Amino acid sequence: MPPRYGRVLLKLSGEALMGEQQFGIDPGVTTQIAKDIAEIQGLGVQVAVVIGGGNLFRGLAASAKGMDRATADYMGMLATVINALALQDALEQQNVITRVVTAIEMRAVAEPFIRRRAIRHMEKGRVVVFAAGTGNPYFTTDTAAALRAMEMKADVILKGTKVDGIYTADPMLDPDATKFESISYLNVLERGLKVMDATAISLCMDNKLPIVVFNLRTAGNLRRAVLGETVGTTVTA
Repeated sequence: MPPRYGRVLLKLSGEALMGEQQFGIDPGVTTQIAKDIAEIQGLGVQVAVVIGGGNLFRGLAASAKGMDRATADYMGMLATVINALALQDALEQQNVITRVVTAIEMRAVAEPFIRRRAIRHMEKGRVVVFAAGTGNPYFTTDTAAALRAMEMKADVILKGTKVDGIYTADPMLDPDATKFESISYLNVLERGLKVMDATAISLCMDNKLPIVVFNLRTAGNLRRAVLGETVGTTVTA
């Protein structure tokens, strides 16, 4: 069965790398994510990843405590670079050639973001990990994921989370929350569902880019999502 999507952008939160810890990077979890990515790459799918930094530093939380918002956001962007390097290492241990590409230049550790070069990496079968968000404060890594997905001409954004889709309310808190199989962008915005922030959803809506929200912790889910099987919740027009 051929994959439904030829080129995907996987959005990972920084928290995804924590596992059961309260902070930092769990090597076991990172290895598992790398194996999942290697598996879909083996199907011939071109893969880009946008990674958050919330396991190391949260810009919003710091600015709420009085730190300058732009400074806090830049610190958060640097945290994503640490995560990207950890993921690169895990991927290369699975024999997947990987490039970390950053929106803030730091040539000693990663390539600067050049759109055509990043696309070329993907065409050559390399996994591209985008770090440092959009390079701008006041934008989340969700928005960075939407932006990079457009720039890379990805077929879909796969948002890996801790829950198996989008619910009417937080299923961790509300036992009566029910899951959507699919939902429209507008519905997500109107209901104020915490899938991705409004800027990211609007970008996807304007460019008709589908989003699949799924549980990253369930083995094989990434593969199922790429093959177009029913997994998680799909956000479309």
